Amino acid sequence: MDIVNLDSSVPKYLQISDWVQKLIKTGRFKKGEKLPSEIELAGMCGVNRNTLRQAISELVAKGKIRKEKGVGSFVSESDPVELKHDINKIASFKDYFGSENITEKTIVLSKDVATADKETAEKLILGKERKTVVLKRLRIGNGIPYIYEKSYLPYNIFKDIIKMDISGSLYKLIIKNFNIELTHSRQIIRAINLDAKIATLFNLPEGAAGFYMKTITYDSNNTPVEVMSSYCRGDKYILELELGKYELNKK
Repeated sequence: MDIVNLDSSVPKYLQISDWVQKLIKTGRFKKGEKLPSEIELAGMCGVNRNTLRQAISELVAKGKIRKEKGVGSFVSESDPVELKHDINKIASFKDYFGSENITEKTIVLSKDVATADKETAEKLILGKERKTVVLKRLRIGNGIPYIYEKSYLPYNIFKDIIKMDISGSLYKLIIKNFNIELTHSRQIIRAINLDAKIATLFNLPEGAAGFYMKTITYDSNNTPVEVMSSYCRGDKYILELELGKYELNKK
C-alpha cells in the first residue's frame, strides 16, 4: 500500500506527516534518532522534495521533529508541552506550563523607544508626549516557540530597561529593579488566525489558529505600568478558568 494516496482529498504533505507520526508512536523512529534524508524520504513517499519539506515543517511546528542545519532531522527527545493560561492571577511564562521539566528560552527581538499610538497612550495615561519603551520578545519552551510578546512601558519610568537583560521574567525585573508592586491586570482574549509574520515566528503556516491577548497591568496605586499584546499558538494553548458555584435561578 502506498504511503501517499493520490485519490485522497487530504494534502500529500499531511498524509506524510501523519505517516511519520505513526512511525514515531509505534517506536519505528525512536526519540533522538535521526530520520532518513529528505531525498530518501521523498523516494519512499513518491513525492518531490518540496512536498517532503512541507511535511517535515509540519512536524517541526508540532514539536515532533527538530532540524539541525547541515545535519538533518531528528525525532524530538520529549513531547511538546501544552501551555495553560490561568486568568485568575498575574503569572510569568514558566508558570503557564505547570511543569519543572521545561527548558525556557527568550529571544529578544528588539528594544526600542517609540511614540505610542493613541489607544496605547490613553491606556498608559502618557499625556501629550506619548513616549514609550517597546519590547518585542519570543518565548520558547523545550525548543518550541509558544508566545510572541510586544510590551509597551512608560518611558519616563522604564527608560533604563533598554540597558537591562530582559531574557527572563519581565515582571520580576520590574518588581526588583524599579520597586513597583504589580497588583492586578485586565485582559482581553480572542481567537485569531495568525498573519504571515507571526506564523513564521512559530514555524506555522499563515492563517494557523492562534490566540491574541491584550493585557494591561497595574501597580498598587491602580496606575497602568504595562500594555502588552501577546500572540499564542492555538495548537499548544489552553485557557484555564475556575468557575464559582452554580446558583439556581428562582424566577
